[in-house]
Amino acid sequence: MLKKLTLTHWIFIGIVLGIAAGGLLGEQIQPIAKPLGNIFLRLLKMIIVPLIVSSITAGVLGVGDSKNLGRLGLKTIFYYMLTSGLAIITGLALVNIFQPGVGTELALSETPEISGAEAGTVWGIVLRMIPENPVKAMAEGDMLAVIFFSILFGFFITRLPEEGRKFFTKFFEYMFQAMMKMTQFIMYFAPVGIFGLIAGIVATVGFAAFGSLLKFFLVVLAALVIHACITLPLLLRFIGGIKNPFRHVKSMTEALLTGFSTASSNATLPVTMRCVEQNSGVSNRTTSFVLPLGATINMDGTALYECVVAMFIAQVYGIELSFFTQWVIVFTALLTSIGVAGVPMASLVAIAIILKAVGLPLEGIGLIMVTDRILDMCRTTVNLWSDSCGAVIIARTEGEKTKLVD
Repeated sequence: MLKKLTLTHWIFIGIVLGIAAGGLLGEQIQPIAKPLGNIFLRLLKMIIVPLIVSSITAGVLGVGDSKNLGRLGLKTIFYYMLTSGLAIITGLALVNIFQPGVGTELALSETPEISGAEAGTVWGIVLRMIPENPVKAMAEGDMLAVIFFSILFGFFITRLPEEGRKFFTKFFEYMFQAMMKMTQFIMYFAPVGIFGLIAGIVATVGFAAFGSLLKFFLVVLAALVIHACITLPLLLRFIGGIKNPFRHVKSMTEALLTGFSTASSNATLPVTMRCVEQNSGVSNRTTSFVLPLGATINMDGTALYECVVAMFIAQVYGIELSFFTQWVIVFTALLTSIGVAGVPMASLVAIAIILKAVGLPLEGIGLIMVTDRILDMCRTTVNLWSDSCGAVIIARTEGEKTKLVD
C-alpha cells in the first residue's frame, strides 16, 4: 500500500498531519515544527541562485540568435502583463460587488514597519535590475538583478567563437542538469518539511483569528479561485490549444502543494520547473527562460490581492473612490507586483505604495495583518500556477506539442 503512494500523496499527507498537529498541540509543536520547516526552506533557497543562473543562461543559449530571444521575451512579457491585468480586474469587480469593508468595524492593529517602498517606482525597478556587483546580487538573492545579468551573459556567450560557445553551452546545460538532480533529492524531504511549515502556521495563527475579516477573506479567495480555475484554464484552452486544461493541474499538483506550503514562488521554482518539464512535457528551452522570469515578475495573485486590499481599506474608512482612482489602483498594482517581488514583506510594501498613490491612510495596512499569512499561501499558489500556464502557452505558440496534447 505504502509503495503505491507518490511524492504528491506524501506531501498532501504532510499538510493534513500538519494541520492536525498544529490545531491539537498548539505552540507545543513549535520546537519540532519550526526546525523541520526551516531546514526544508533553507534547502530550497540553497539551490535557487545556481538554478536560475544555469537555467536562464542555458535557456538563452538554447534559444539561439537574438531574433528568437527577442520573440520569446516579448511573448513572455505580454503573457505576464495580460494575466496580471485580468487578475486585478477580477479582484476589482468582486470587491465592488460585495463591498466587504462597508459596515466593518475593526480596531486598528499596530502598523507594521514598512521599508523599501521606493523599489516600486519605475526607476527603482530599472536600477534594481542592473547589479553593481553580480556576485553580491547572487549572495543577497536579488532575483531581478540575477536574471538580468544571466540573460545578458547568455546573450554575449552566443557572440563568442564556435569553440567558446560550445564549451559554455555544455557547461551550463550540465550545471542545470546537476541542479535538477539536486532538486529531486531535496524533494524527498518535502513531506516532512511541509508538515513542519503547516503545523507552525496553524499553531501560531489558529482557526478563529480571521473571524472578523471573514467577508474580506472570502472575497479575496473567490477572486483567486476565479482567476485560477476559469481565466487561466480558458487561456490554456483558446491560446495554448490544450483541450483539457485540467490535465495540466494534475501535472502541477506537487508544485502547487509545495507553493501553498512555502508561500514562496522563488523557493518553489525548482519544483515548478521539474513538474512543467517532466510532467507537462514543455522543453527545457522554454521553461528555463519563462519560469525563472515568472517567479520574479509574474505575480497575478499578489496584484489581485493588492487591489482588493486597497479597496477594502477605503471601504472601511468610508472613503468613496472614483472610477478614475480605481484605475490608478489597477495600474499601480500592476507595476508594484513586479517591482517589489524580491523585497521582504513584498505585498505589504506594494500595498503601502498603492495607498500612498491614491491618498488612503497607511495605517489601514494593520487591518489585514490577521489574514495575511493564510492568503499569502493562496496567492503564491496562484502566482506559480500562472507561471506554469504561461510556460505551456508560450511553448505551444513556439510549435511545441507537449504531453498535454493528444
